[in-house]
Amino acid sequence: MRGFLKHRLFWPLLILVALLALNLFFTDNFFKVQMKDGHLYGSLIDIVRFGAPLILVSLGMTLVIATSGIDLSVGSVVAIAGALACLRISDLSDQNSVTGVLGAVGLALVLSVVLGAWNGFLVAGIGIQPIIATLILMVAGRGLAQLITDGQITTVNSSPYKLIGGGYWLTLPFGIIIVAVVLALTAFLTRRLALGLLIESVGGNAEASRLAGISARGVLIMVYTFCGLCAGIAGLMISSNVSSADGNNAGLWIELDAILAVVIGGTSLAGGRFSLSGTVLGALIIQTLTTTIYSIGVPPETTLLFKALVVTVVCLIQSPAFRAKVFQRRMRPVEARPATEEKVRVSA
Repeated sequence: MRGFLKHRLFWPLLILVALLALNLFFTDNFFKVQMKDGHLYGSLIDIVRFGAPLILVSLGMTLVIATSGIDLSVGSVVAIAGALACLRISDLSDQNSVTGVLGAVGLALVLSVVLGAWNGFLVAGIGIQPIIATLILMVAGRGLAQLITDGQITTVNSSPYKLIGGGYWLTLPFGIIIVAVVLALTAFLTRRLALGLLIESVGGNAEASRLAGISARGVLIMVYTFCGLCAGIAGLMISSNVSSADGNNAGLWIELDAILAVVIGGTSLAGGRFSLSGTVLGALIIQTLTTTIYSIGVPPETTLLFKALVVTVVCLIQSPAFRAKVFQRRMRPVEARPATEEKVRVSA
């Protein structure tokens, strides 16, 4: 039992269960999942569905943070990918053309990969600090997204594109299936192959990894490229779900939620070991918290403050040092008695 309590995923899982249980008091049939028209519906399905873009971005952020880096530009990449895809689809003579939609999606993902590789080049090739290198694209990318949409909200009416973020397949929301596939591929590449060890070694000590024959630059460029790809897919899901692209607000502050999800999941910002399953739990915690805030009727003007307070409590509870100071009783050391006093007592 004590070993289970010390498991790194115990506290995130407990927090997630507590948040889900809290919704029972505010939402009727919260845990009820039902089938309608061949599709699964329910609050639990909605949490995973709406949390799918955050899970994707967090997976890419996990590998970046594992190399002791950071990527602040994922929100801008989300906006750029959605804006470019919607712009291309809106120019089609037939927006329901599968070939045309696939071309727009492919173009958006290629640009996302290029932007991620650009971040990796700035960090690994030129040696710019990750927070500065990605801050450049965070600022410029948001402007590029608005330039693509000409500062307007670009709307589309495309059934094939709607499938990505708002459609269903095999009774499940298609976004959940996308997340499951990306998660499975990421887990296979990083846990079944040596790639995960290379990422952890670069994050632990990049110079020592280089001396050991590992291409640290190649690993860094690869993880930033993958992070850009994940952000691009998330951008397609977000814009697809609402059938429009908003270059100003799409993906706004998602980078902060992604970093928080990674940290809650147990991955250290100092780099090294990482946990994909912990990241998924962290993202689900954040999405469940958002759902809970709406359920209990927190005023909109205080939503961010309430969320910040809850997240602070979550991080404190998860901290072993904090739990040791607050929840565990410290045993007072027994004062040693003088040897002469013991001898007197024995002789008596």
